[in-house]
Amino acid sequence: MASPSNFISPSALAASLGSPDLVVVDGSWYLPAQHRDAWAEYLAGHIPGTVFFDIDAIADTASGLPHMLPKPDAFAAAMRMLGIGDGMHVVVYDGLGLFSAARVWWTLRTFGAQNVAILAGGLPAWKAEGRPLQDGLVARRPREFTPRLDSSAVADLEIVRQALAMGSAQVVDARSADRFAGRAPEPRAGLRAGHMPGSLNLPYSKIVAEGRLQSPEALTEAFKGAGVDLDRPIITSCGSGVSAAILTVALSEIGRNAALYDGSWAEWGGRADTPVATDN
Repeated sequence: MASPSNFISPSALAASLGSPDLVVVDGSWYLPAQHRDAWAEYLAGHIPGTVFFDIDAIADTASGLPHMLPKPDAFAAAMRMLGIGDGMHVVVYDGLGLFSAARVWWTLRTFGAQNVAILAGGLPAWKAEGRPLQDGLVARRPREFTPRLDSSAVADLEIVRQALAMGSAQVVDARSADRFAGRAPEPRAGLRAGHMPGSLNLPYSKIVAEGRLQSPEALTEAFKGAGVDLDRPIITSCGSGVSAAILTVALSEIGRNAALYDGSWAEWGGRADTPVATDN
């Protein structure tokens, strides 16, 4: 079973609904190829009292890269409007079970929220247990959120360059094996296919089963099987910083910290001055 520090069961969440210090967040986000509208699905049915966290809107939209971390003041303003305040217990879920909720979990934790959990199994698990849903928009009373950015949780381009050049940290890529190898095209236009030379590959799909993270023992074996030394520093990466957060929460489950490369392949694969390797 997943650690209670990072995950909460549907039954435990149901027992806590209505608590004044609890806020439930729908952090759903889908790839274009999935042909799903996260906002429309939220309005059609969500866990009662849930607010919607749009990772594309609560982002540094001036960066030119998808859903990059916003500036602290902008993040605090967005949390105030969602009714997420200092000291509150936040539970995040998504419509796939475990996908973009990990990114929202990481974002909140990176900005200093201490009590953040992911709903085990996400909305599919909630529905499977026959639990109630609410439709329409939820508006909460504004609360004050004090951003405390943990810079050690975030890796930028230069940090990743140095890690690869000096061997100071291992870069672990959550994309599929075919994308990592350069055998499959990238879903975003203008990106080269392949991977950062010297990086490792652990597709997030190998550690998630039916919308839930695998056991700590299985996670440990998966990372070791991908060539990761769990006693050395780790930077997680992926296509745009979403599934990398699944690796980050998985590492947290086995007692390891990791920085997340926020720009990920959307940045690295789109530049002319970054080397790319393939397995073709």
